[in-house]
Amino acid sequence: MHLKIQMLGTGSAFAKNYFNNNALLTAESFTLMLDCGITAPAALHKLGVPLAALDGILISHLHGDHVGGLEEIAFRMKFELQRKPVLYIPEPLAETLWNHTLKGTMQTEEAQSLDAYFDVHRLEEGSVHSIHPGIQVELIRTEHIKGRNSYSFVFNDKLFYSADMRFTPQLVTDMVRNRGCVVFHDCQLHPPGAVHATLDELLTLPEDVQRSVYLMHYGDDRDDFAGRTGAMTFVEQHKEYEF
Repeated sequence: MHLKIQMLGTGSAFAKNYFNNNALLTAESFTLMLDCGITAPAALHKLGVPLAALDGILISHLHGDHVGGLEEIAFRMKFELQRKPVLYIPEPLAETLWNHTLKGTMQTEEAQSLDAYFDVHRLEEGSVHSIHPGIQVELIRTEHIKGRNSYSFVFNDKLFYSADMRFTPQLVTDMVRNRGCVVFHDCQLHPPGAVHATLDELLTLPEDVQRSVYLMHYGDDRDDFAGRTGAMTFVEQHKEYEF
């Protein structure tokens, strides 16, 4: 089963020339949005992708560049399409998403929970879940912000998608050498890498591993680093990649 991924955006949380680092993952005719940041609705509009084309949304963690667009998506689907978006979310994140991100502006007398706006599928970490016959996802809890849950994804044992992750060379190497995955990895172009892997750190990966690594979640000065990424490749915003 072929997977196709198209980045709605490839920018870091503070990038202005690129949309938030969110993506569309497609198998057959099923389209799954990977994260839904503040700029996701605008990116969908720019690409001409209607809300009705989204079959589900998968959330990795709760920063604004990954969940900040959920309110708009939920309200528009409710009032324009008269249906709830399907939301796949790691179980430990679900109540926090509602209580600390969405509740303040979305709660009404009739709507008192996340389930009032979304068709919520709570996923267990460390397990493989069938999102669709063509899309299986394994959730791996990875380090990002100390004390906050954040998850990376393995799709169909083909694609490792890091969301936001500190440098974890053993995991990345295992994904490439032992599981045969292509890696889409967030990349902070400048040190220090307190909550993201830096380019300098990623350049210490063995060359055979680097050849399978695509860099995303970068800053506005990405072009200054052309030719300085070793055997790794920058992911291009809006370009489609197939595996």
